[in-house]
Amino acid sequence: APQPIPEPLLGKPLFPTITFRNVSLQVNFGPAPLAPLPFSCNMVSAAAVADVVLAEPAKPNGGQYEVVFPVGLPDHGYFDWVDAFLEKHPDYVELSDRKILEWCTRSGLSRAKTGSSSTDKPEMKFNIPGMDDNAVRRVLTHLASTANRNFVVPECKANLIAAQRQTTLKKFGMPKFKKVAAVVVGEPTAEFKAKVQDMIVKEKKGHIEAERKAKKAAADRQKLIEERKKKAAEMLRKKKEGEAVDAEAKEEEPIAEEPEEEIVVELTDDEKAQWFRKTGIPDVADFVIAKSYNDFSLPSKEEGFDEVRYEWQPEGAAASALKEWQFARKLTTRVDDIKPGEWFTTTLASWSKQIQEWRKRQTEWKDPAKKTALLEKRGEEKKKAAEEAKEKGLEVEAEAEADAGEMEIDFDSVDIMGVEDVAGLGNGEPLFSNFAYEDWCLLSLRYELFLLLHSFKKDLDDPDRASFTEKDLAFYYSKYFKKTFSVRNFGFEAMEALAPLIKDTLKIDPKTSFLQVVLPEDAAPAQFVKLAEAHRRDRQRRLDAGDESAELKFPRVSSAPGHPPPALMGGLKPQAPRHVPGLGKQGMRPQVPGSAPRPGAFMHGSAGAATQGLTPGVGQKRPAPPATTSWVAKQPRTGMFSFKR
Repeated sequence: APQPIPEPLLGKPLFPTITFRNVSLQVNFGPAPLAPLPFSCNMVSAAAVADVVLAEPAKPNGGQYEVVFPVGLPDHGYFDWVDAFLEKHPDYVELSDRKILEWCTRSGLSRAKTGSSSTDKPEMKFNIPGMDDNAVRRVLTHLASTANRNFVVPECKANLIAAQRQTTLKKFGMPKFKKVAAVVVGEPTAEFKAKVQDMIVKEKKGHIEAERKAKKAAADRQKLIEERKKKAAEMLRKKKEGEAVDAEAKEEEPIAEEPEEEIVVELTDDEKAQWFRKTGIPDVADFVIAKSYNDFSLPSKEEGFDEVRYEWQPEGAAASALKEWQFARKLTTRVDDIKPGEWFTTTLASWSKQIQEWRKRQTEWKDPAKKTALLEKRGEEKKKAAEEAKEKGLEVEAEAEADAGEMEIDFDSVDIMGVEDVAGLGNGEPLFSNFAYEDWCLLSLRYELFLLLHSFKKDLDDPDRASFTEKDLAFYYSKYFKKTFSVRNFGFEAMEALAPLIKDTLKIDPKTSFLQVVLPEDAAPAQFVKLAEAHRRDRQRRLDAGDESAELKFPRVSSAPGHPPPALMGGLKPQAPRHVPGLGKQGMRPQVPGSAPRPGAFMHGSAGAATQGLTPGVGQKRPAPPATTSWVAKQPRTGMFSFKR
């Protein structure tokens, strides 16, 4: 029913205001109601001239309304410039997803938390079809083309691509609109820099104020708790002594607020040098930039703009700044569609076969029976070589070669880099005979990163991009080796801590974080064994000198029984055991409790087949601690089998 008009509004023009939610509203400006009403009233179109106020719309400058399309680089002050522009020109209306999000939030719509989002294209997630499917944006864009208003369209990514700019321009093709491109690329003006400094100061003050409020609230709560404890203790004392206790609880006195000190914020040298403010949310998502940055360009009148304004720098300087940004982005953008080439596949297969042979050779050397057979085989080969040499008239050299298998060699004094065959020195002992689990891990890590970096350069075939940054190492490693990479598998939290262990193979540029391979492409696999042995000896010398920081203990990655754990070392993934009738579970003969593990046996809790024959938890070459009980089966079960008495 009609309500009486308040006295202060009598005689004044009233603008109808309707608030609604989850309903469709139809406006009727016709001469008659759409449905019969229980009262009589005049329709808006039938109102007398004396009862209405006609407001003439503001005429635009130059007879046309402006539609401004800001063109700027992501995270280079784009939306800060838009906010400053709207502050100076309040008669302009912003058309963007971030503005729609702001309207919805102010209207009280609840929004689910978003994982990955951007200021340019924020995720709505209101669980309302008309909002989440961008129907509101399409309707607003359609209505804007019919309205007599000035607009600003801050679409960061779309305004940088010529095809998308032309699509948007067609929506404002009516003669009443003047289409303006405002280019904000390059070094900003002094006014904008000063504004950025002010915003940084306000942000820092806001953080300090929030910390002060949190500390004050915590102190006030603690003070109230202490006062209540004192009152409770006093009441208990009075009850015990028989004194009268006040039945009515006295109101707690308000805590006197102390005057707060004025917040003084000083900017650091780095903050003073900043042209653009850093925010927690990117202007455009990284994966969107990665797919489109090559198409970024500056606008021109040929695209349909009536005017192109360069707000910060002239056209030439802005174009150079865009090219420099694109080149820098090219060096750091992840190449999602890269594929391992033939050189990588062939080299990796050869390496996998080679390292398995070396692991087998070490196992044979550690086993006394197999070691004897190995030396006998080596002696036969020497003898055969001597006979062949004798037939060719090389008796002296053949005899010397035949006696080489009986040479006495001081292993620790061998010149590592002068070794010709790492699989067997003069006495048959391999150079890697003392390798522990950690040494094999570092050996494989050296070669895998060496192979990865050289293959990346070959497969990308881009002279401007020979490597990639540390942040993309896990991605490319997974792309090439089909397994995950994590520095935590080596007991570290960051690559900077792991890199010094393999500095003879890999370096990280401290300025750009690009990975740099030290060894040339034609480096032989034996070279990596020599580097690993040199590093092992250096650590052992430091340990002997009392430097406990030299000891390495990489964590063993465990997995469920029957499922091999992920390998730390390339080419050494555990093979699925075949089932043989009469053998134990998984086709493997059960280990006798209390006995030593069989050479080459797969042990649960290891980090792959590369750990065969190694005791979990062993770092350097040290004896395992003795068992605390005579019956090993009493210990907690950590293997794949269980036994009964």
